[in-house]
Amino acid sequence: MAEDVEEALPRAVALSWGVAEHPQRGPKRELSIERIVDTAIELADAEGLGAVSMSRIAGELGFTTMSLYRYVTSKDDVLALMQDAVCAVPIPPDDGLMKGPAGGDGAHDWRGGLRRWAMATIDVMREHPWFPDIPISGIPLMPNNLAVLDWGLREMRTLPLTDAEKMSTALLLSSYARAVGIVERDVTRARQADGPPANGEAFTRALSELVTPERFPDLGPLVATGAYADADGGEQDDFAFGLDRILDGIERYIADRGGVQPPAAPEPLPEPAPRDKAVREAAKARREAESKLREARKREREAIERARERAAR
Repeated sequence: MAEDVEEALPRAVALSWGVAEHPQRGPKRELSIERIVDTAIELADAEGLGAVSMSRIAGELGFTTMSLYRYVTSKDDVLALMQDAVCAVPIPPDDGLMKGPAGGDGAHDWRGGLRRWAMATIDVMREHPWFPDIPISGIPLMPNNLAVLDWGLREMRTLPLTDAEKMSTALLLSSYARAVGIVERDVTRARQADGPPANGEAFTRALSELVTPERFPDLGPLVATGAYADADGGEQDDFAFGLDRILDGIERYIADRGGVQPPAAPEPLPEPAPRDKAVREAAKARREAESKLREARKREREAIERARERAAR
């Protein structure tokens, strides 16, 4: 049965589920799929997805590139496994309050649940900005991806929606969160790049001279007040605002079908993780320390091997 399952699945998917055949010969136990994937994630976190290559991973681990191909068939396998690995997010337990019908006893705060579920996507992209650079190749098939999807469907368990409608809702929310996450990441990168800041009083004054109310009657006033170039959104949380409007639409759709849910007060979303110079330097120091540790372990293995060779003479 396991062989049939392995043959029916792409290699990376079979590896993620632990049903793929592991190599019988080759490098000793120091090398593993987990170490390959962890090293690839470290490289991508530090230098971006473009830094991930089979030769670079092998060099970081102290093995030859060909050694890696005993565990994975291609770089695409590594990318797919990286994507699933970072989706191992904390999933809240089932609180047991989701048994009653929508709006009845034990009604579940589905809005709050879906809000937290969508926010998990943003958190992954804040922690691993390369995540959306891996193209979506199809429906989720790997265990961590499916666990996250199962969590989202659980939040809709009591809603009077068909299975297809629940899947469409999950796609809508995840797509929105992904799009916002990409914009947030790109804006963060732009702020870190050299060049004049696209905000501030001087920038607003300069922009106001070009975007005049005469030429842009509705945009002009926003530019003049600074609202257009306010990268932080002022008191407006753009992601939370858009997400709540989507949830309003879902709630209205449910109400029109006769399954009214009491509205839940929006919960404040967590602040984005700091990305200042001190944080980047600390992350760099950690990566350098880990690299030195890997190098020390490599020298230790080589010393042990030489000692064994001398003892065998």
